[in-house]
Amino acid sequence: MSAKPVEASGLVREFGDLRAVDGIDLEVDAGEIFGFLGPNGAGKSTTVRMLVTLLRPTAGSARVAGFDVVSEATAVRRSIGVALQDAAIDPLMTGNELLRLQAVLHGLGGKEGTVRAGQLLERVGLTAAADRRVGEYSGGMRRRLDLALALIHRPTVLFLDEPTTGLDPTSRQAVWEEVRALNDDGTTVFLTTQYLEEADQLAGRIAIIDGGRIVREGDPTTLKEQVGDPTLRIELADDVMSDIATSVLATFGEARPARAGRLAIGLRGGASRMADVVRSLDEQGVSVAHVELDSPSLDDVFAEATGRRLEGAEPA
Repeated sequence: MSAKPVEASGLVREFGDLRAVDGIDLEVDAGEIFGFLGPNGAGKSTTVRMLVTLLRPTAGSARVAGFDVVSEATAVRRSIGVALQDAAIDPLMTGNELLRLQAVLHGLGGKEGTVRAGQLLERVGLTAAADRRVGEYSGGMRRRLDLALALIHRPTVLFLDEPTTGLDPTSRQAVWEEVRALNDDGTTVFLTTQYLEEADQLAGRIAIIDGGRIVREGDPTTLKEQVGDPTLRIELADDVMSDIATSVLATFGEARPARAGRLAIGLRGGASRMADVVRSLDEQGVSVAHVELDSPSLDDVFAEATGRRLEGAEPA
């Protein structure tokens, strides 16, 4: 058996002329939360679907829980738990009924399945709602039930695809806490997300995918340190002065990708130079509406690797 819960080498998936995943190499260690980060359309979900045997690779190979995802697909499915973003849950069944059905499908019948369902309902905080129809559940409750369904057979690896998309902050925190608890118990978690904060909070190691390729990989702290200088972001009171402001800022650091209506640089010298920047802009008649200085973030890592910002990386 492979020593790694997840391994991929040269993994490719094509849809006609579109190469959605373009030669990915991955290794996930036992007992870690591995974050797979990137924008919509980057190839995250396609990669996961290959790893969980829902799609056959066009080229390359992958092994999950020690089994080949093509030639040993059945063994892979027995060894993993999967909670996909678009999972279909029967709204007319209760949480308890769904878990007991899932137990039967995994060969846990009778008393064993009933006990396991009760344990998981308690674990995800749904005991009080166990006999309510799932159609009455909130979005956060559905995601926690989805987690329980994925865990019924005690999987070696748990795949979570965008587990908190569309959830309110309170529900998102609840899911995060449950993922941490599962990992503390030894479950290896493969987490795909487009939320930078989620990856930063949960993952011990991340890979950033863009255009079907891995563009950065490592632990979040090290990746942020490699970016270097903090990012100074400036919003001008008058866009007409943008060219002048760009010239002034160029003397303080290299330009970084910024959203529309903003300018950004890696500020050499950090916070100690902010007053100098504002003074120089003022001397050139440039009025600043807003200025902020941020320590390197995963958004900066993504921007440095791809030349653009990750959608939704900053609060609206």
